[in-house]
Amino acid sequence: MNTAIQSLFKEANIPLSAIDDRRSYINTVRNGISGTAIKAGSKLIDRGLFIKLLDTSSANLSRFYDKKNLSRSSSEEVLDTFCMIAEAIRIWDDEATALLWLNTPIAALAGDKPIDLFDTFNGRQWVLEVMTNIEYGEFN
Repeated sequence: MNTAIQSLFKEANIPLSAIDDRRSYINTVRNGISGTAIKAGSKLIDRGLFIKLLDTSSANLSRFYDKKNLSRSSSEEVLDTFCMIAEAIRIWDDEATALLWLNTPIAALAGDKPIDLFDTFNGRQWVLEVMTNIEYGEFN
């Protein structure tokens, strides 16, 4: 497991098991993740993503940082995004390369940047499909 992901999950107070254990993922979402997860995530990825995920403004994003528990839907959006980033880093085996790919327009995603599709469930699933295809050599 990449140290950046380990640090992110530790700082966000999210169990690492939530990445690949469905029961842990579901329990984490049901319990709600704290707003510190957003603050921690903003160190790894652009805070603009969290603005879109939480449907808020830049000025109001910091108000989420102090929340003890985000709503179930917000918790799931953020946790799923963290899992997607963890998967990208796992596939590329390099944080910088994975983050570069996530922020680059991709032909297989109709020219969109993968990170720009993270604000919807279907968008994240589409990105995951493309990453899986890349992992298995179907795209270069």
